[in-house]
Amino acid sequence: MNIESQPEAKAQDVVFGPPRQEPRPRVSVVIPVKDDSLLLARCLAALHSQSIKANEIIVVDNGSIDDSALTARLAGATLISCSEPGIPAASSRGYDFASGDLILRLDADCVPPTSWIEDVVTAFADSPQTSALTGTARFIDGPAFLRTPLAVLYLTVYWLAAMPALGHRPLFGSNLAMRREAWESVSSSAHRRDCELHDDFDLSFHLGEHHRVRYLRSAAMGMSMRPFKSAREFFRRTHRGFRTVLIHWPHDFPPRRWRRLASARSRRAGSNAGAFQ
Repeated sequence: MNIESQPEAKAQDVVFGPPRQEPRPRVSVVIPVKDDSLLLARCLAALHSQSIKANEIIVVDNGSIDDSALTARLAGATLISCSEPGIPAASSRGYDFASGDLILRLDADCVPPTSWIEDVVTAFADSPQTSALTGTARFIDGPAFLRTPLAVLYLTVYWLAAMPALGHRPLFGSNLAMRREAWESVSSSAHRRDCELHDDFDLSFHLGEHHRVRYLRSAAMGMSMRPFKSAREFFRRTHRGFRTVLIHWPHDFPPRRWRRLASARSRRAGSNAGAFQ
């Protein structure tokens, strides 16, 4: 058959199928836990009620002597253990184990809103250049009249203290998410063995220098008022914050870090501008 003899296709003869749908990314949720069986049960129930379900929920048992491990198994979560003490070690163990394209992190005392996973998936889809997301929180226990002001105080102090040290928005461990490749790029440099560090703050130092961190516009994460349960607890958390900063000096001393960040952002802006020429 002579191809040249075939009539040209008419516009009305061309059939367009439905737009191709990108496959939904696999989602892993990581929960480090130690002796928090009752609150873990509440957290897992909230995760099972999500509008989009996680592909895997990983509970990292950090040496619990209560029923936390049994609670995780009964709820159908994947249970792994971490013998190295401390949240940094437990969180990192969970991230390493996660198989999802997106890794979400919250604490055992958290109660996520029903749209949490869906909001994370949508935010990453809408912003392909974003590597990590972090959101806000609200207290769901303690005196009702103190919940809102103390939550605002707690998060505001954290952000105001962390941003000058980092040069960008910090991650908040009770409500964060990241792409798996972003974690893999910093997994060997993140501090795992110091149990007196804030793991989310440390992760902010490592991720924020080379990856874009954005705010997650979602309903606030429900969490316990534990930071204010005693003066000792509050000062212990404050001490960990200072320790996390100091362990990154002198390499991340603010003026030095700010210059590197400004240079990296300038290079990215130049690269993006060149792409449109």
